[in-house]
Amino acid sequence: MNLLLLLAQTTSAPVNPTPPSGADMFLRQILPLVLVVGVFWWFMSRGRSKERQKYQQMLDALKKNDRVQTIGGVLGTVVDVRDNEVLVKVDETNNVKIRFNRTAIKEVLQDAAVESKS
Repeated sequence: MNLLLLLAQTTSAPVNPTPPSGADMFLRQILPLVLVVGVFWWFMSRGRSKERQKYQQMLDALKKNDRVQTIGGVLGTVVDVRDNEVLVKVDETNNVKIRFNRTAIKEVLQDAAVESKS
């Protein structure tokens, strides 16, 4: 019986175990890390592209009488929209108007009356 156990152990164990090759070590250790970083990068770039697309849609939808805020913090009402320029009235009493590049518009503000109806 002991002889059968001894024979079973010798046949199941490898005679000459070979060390793993460089490609095998790469696939086992580095490739999962590269895949995780790649997936993370894809999710991050996808979020940025969605924000950029939403911002571009907002700029394309600018129209007269929209209340806007510029990237410099100037609040005003859109008077005229041209190809790459937006004319914004910033002071009603003195009729002060400033011409901005379209990309200087940060956001279109919602009126308080519109928000209270929702």
